[in-house]
Amino acid sequence: MITFTDKARERILAFIEQEENPVALRVAVHADSPLAPNYELALVDEQDEQPGDTVIDAGGFKVFIDEGSAGKIEGATVDWVEGAHGGGFNVENPNVKPIGSEAPTGELAQRVAQVIDAQINPAVASHGGRVTLVDVRDNVVFVQLAGGCQGCGMAAVTLKQGIERLIKELIPEVAEVIDVTDHTMGRDPYYRAPR
Repeated sequence: MITFTDKARERILAFIEQEENPVALRVAVHADSPLAPNYELALVDEQDEQPGDTVIDAGGFKVFIDEGSAGKIEGATVDWVEGAHGGGFNVENPNVKPIGSEAPTGELAQRVAQVIDAQINPAVASHGGRVTLVDVRDNVVFVQLAGGCQGCGMAAVTLKQGIERLIKELIPEVAEVIDVTDHTMGRDPYYRAPR
């Protein structure tokens, strides 16, 4: 189900030793981010086991995994890593395919790519911009902006009032369009917002 490295196990056991009452580790997966899930690891009272929880013995402590998270974390490994700003848990999850790790495929992705190439890119090209389809998941479209659009102070407006509006108008099954651009890396934005 879920594996803990020796470092992670040692750190969790050290945290548990500081508790007065018997505790377990609750692991949950939340899809807060369009780019990657958010993993929550928290010590809870052993009495907090919920109906539907998967309970595993992790070698010295119990782990509770809620029903909605169990399938999302199957085969994952939890490690403890040290960095320049301290340490923390890192979850390597084989179930997570990062946005953009593979070329978008499927009929919906082809239709969205056609709209971007035929209608959106010619419009943003006048400002030195370009839009690239990064991924399509569950009717959500992920795009990346480049050129004059990357770092542009009006990128959010262009996304919502231009790109998303047009894509949803022409392809109604699209639920949302999300910009995954790192706008801090823009070198020549069309419009610089006042500071």
